[in-house]
Amino acid sequence: MPSRTPTSIDNLSEDELRDLNLRIVERLRMLSQLRAHGAMMQFSIGDRVSFVANGRRHFGIITRYNKKTVSLLVDGGHPWTVSPSLLSSVEQPPPSSGPASPQPEVLPLLRLTGNHRQPRR
Repeated sequence: MPSRTPTSIDNLSEDELRDLNLRIVERLRMLSQLRAHGAMMQFSIGDRVSFVANGRRHFGIITRYNKKTVSLLVDGGHPWTVSPSLLSSVEQPPPSSGPASPQPEVLPLLRLTGNHRQPRR
């Protein structure tokens, strides 16, 4: 990091301090978004991933990138929004705790049209 001469804030007016504070907060937000974006780019939509929440490992498929998070459809069909830094890639589906089924459950995607939800064809 290049060396910079520290700025003395003791001589700044209240307006200058508020402006400096806004600039610092904006910079910190941008750095946070860049970090999240970098973590997000390790995954693609449709990737199978896992994460731990409430002491339990969950498995799901990435369905969407958000500003700082990704949306997932976890096994069982429930949507989750998770920080990409909490995700791990999964090669295969998790072992089934119940009887083996010949095919995984497929859920229809919904298309929003007006005030009604209709299955996508």
